[in-house]
Amino acid sequence: MKSREITIIKNGIRDSAVIEYEGGKPTLYLLLSNGTKKTYTAMDLYDCFGVLRADMKDTVFLCKGAKINVHTSGMSSHMSNGLVAYELTMGQPEGELVHIFSYEENDLTNDIQQQHDFCQRWAESVQI
Repeated sequence: MKSREITIIKNGIRDSAVIEYEGGKPTLYLLLSNGTKKTYTAMDLYDCFGVLRADMKDTVFLCKGAKINVHTSGMSSHMSNGLVAYELTMGQPEGELVHIFSYEENDLTNDIQQQHDFCQRWAESVQI
């Protein structure tokens, strides 16, 4: 099992949490500093992280995977089990590969649908 410490903000207070996952399994484990442990399972780790954020709407997760313009592709989901995704820029056909638990503090959302919507708008922006 791999683990990664991430930064969260709850009620305006910065804290850390630990995300654990196993290669090839679409399950995330979240361990909060107060000892609470939660488990999330979905199609891949990116989707697990989306379910986790929907469950914890009052918590901001300072991770690339929570950034509105970060989304997996079919290949990145398959090859990395959703651990790697693309950071997309409108009008630019090539996205930058990022680890979904890398630190990020800008343009964050807990609503994975906003990320899906951004991805759709991005796809339309790069069509010829």
